Amino acid sequence: MLVGRMREFGTTVFAEMTALAVRTGAINLGQGFPDEDGPAAMLDRAVAAIRGGLNQYPPGPGVPELRQAVADHQKLRYGLAYDPDTEILVTVGATEAITASVLALCEPGAEVIVFEPYYDSYPAAIAMAGATRRAVPLRVDAGRFTFDPAELAAAVTPKTGAIIVNSPHNPTGTVFTPQELAAIAALCREHDLIAITDEVYEHLTYDGVRHTPLATLPGMRERTVTVSSAGKTFSATGWKVGWICATPELITAVQTVKQFLTFTCSAPYQLAVAHALRHELDWVATLRDTLQGKRDRLMTGLAAAGFEVLKPSGTYFVQTDIRPLGHTDGLEFTRRLPELAGVVAIPTQVFYDHQDDARRYVRFAFCKKDEVIDKAVARLRALG
Repeated sequence: MLVGRMREFGTTVFAEMTALAVRTGAINLGQGFPDEDGPAAMLDRAVAAIRGGLNQYPPGPGVPELRQAVADHQKLRYGLAYDPDTEILVTVGATEAITASVLALCEPGAEVIVFEPYYDSYPAAIAMAGATRRAVPLRVDAGRFTFDPAELAAAVTPKTGAIIVNSPHNPTGTVFTPQELAAIAALCREHDLIAITDEVYEHLTYDGVRHTPLATLPGMRERTVTVSSAGKTFSATGWKVGWICATPELITAVQTVKQFLTFTCSAPYQLAVAHALRHELDWVATLRDTLQGKRDRLMTGLAAAGFEVLKPSGTYFVQTDIRPLGHTDGLEFTRRLPELAGVVAIPTQVFYDHQDDARRYVRFAFCKKDEVIDKAVARLRALG
């Protein structure tokens, strides 16, 4: 009975692989959630808010404290000035923010450009809007995933209305360079495109690489819907507190849709995240350094097990090429991996429209305790 436009979207690969881990007792390096909590003071603020009686509907756009904290964060970190009353909207995580933006800003029949591999909610949101996705591939060049500007330009048609830009990029770990962002911005300006930017890993970049919001580029603030969230930054993925920064016209459009999806989200969590944005960024800096060490720990182990390993500049994830181990199909490989080595990973090919070159890649998450990483690496050595 499912409508035709949604029939390609069944159980997500994350649900499939997590169920596989539970069924087999394998170590789950598939789904990207940390196994340690965020800053204690943030958690305490949420508990205090609950016990203090803040358990009814907060304002639809978000509690004023969080909208002001987001505005201050954008100004202090990136020099982007947003009015907390008219240019910031709190959402139920980044997934709702992106979906509501696509539903609000993309007419049926429009085309939306995405970079593949893409996060799996993007094509579903596009389908719900009755729009069509056009995927531009990220390919490995000099050890990192990047795109060909000519291919990106060729993806634009008279029907193109928007582009979704994810940097730091899940699942490849790429952080787009200023030159890559400039190419995207030039195309948006030339063709009057809206950019929806998924920046949930904005604080989790490594080796001195810095995230640059697309909205900071010339002519882009007025045409960019900037999305971020607390989940990855503060290790609270289950809280589902996200936000959008954009012009009043774009915010109004997205809120018009969002109010009929969830209306609002948890007031206690919003207040706790407001505290975290103001007072816990030193904690985030420590988290970033810790994750860089975990990344290196997992990369070393994966290389020793025989994988070709690609070094990410951001996110929770390491991409590997499985061909040195004698395998060529990532989906088949990851379905057998619990049996072969007692570990679960994610096949990257499921995030592509054009899978031929992508079948070789498998994604592992390093946002786990050191002892979990070490145990998984010890098991993976059996592959060699």
